[in-house]
Amino acid sequence: MKFILLVFGLLVSPFLYAQRSAAEKAVLAVEQQRFDAQVTRNYAVLENVLGDDLVYNHSNGLQDTKESYIQALKDGKQRYEAIGVQEQKIQIHGNTAIISGICLVRATNNGQTINSKLRYLDVYVKKGPQWQMVAWQSLKLPD
Repeated sequence: MKFILLVFGLLVSPFLYAQRSAAEKAVLAVEQQRFDAQVTRNYAVLENVLGDDLVYNHSNGLQDTKESYIQALKDGKQRYEAIGVQEQKIQIHGNTAIISGICLVRATNNGQTINSKLRYLDVYVKKGPQWQMVAWQSLKLPD
């Protein structure tokens, strides 16, 4: 049964993505760029896609700003090895986009290895031609 659901998901996912609006596709592309930049430590991309007024609420209850979040990555306090999206739902409201999703994160936080399944909610705002993430909230799901 799981195999059938997996095959069905692989067949239907491209169709559902094709049904998305141009704005939805643009925001999801920026979201993927951000996840990739976190893993590859591409600070230039993060500077571009994270809003200056970012509020980043981690699943452990800690909170970062754009500056403190990027600095933690640069200092090696937080190091992402992989981020895999399992589910994403998006809503566009004018120049604001809300994404709710589930992702698997493999990371190191202050030397401690973390393998977490997270449910998250993030908010993007279109500033000029660029979508920027201004809020992130996540919580750990059971394995």
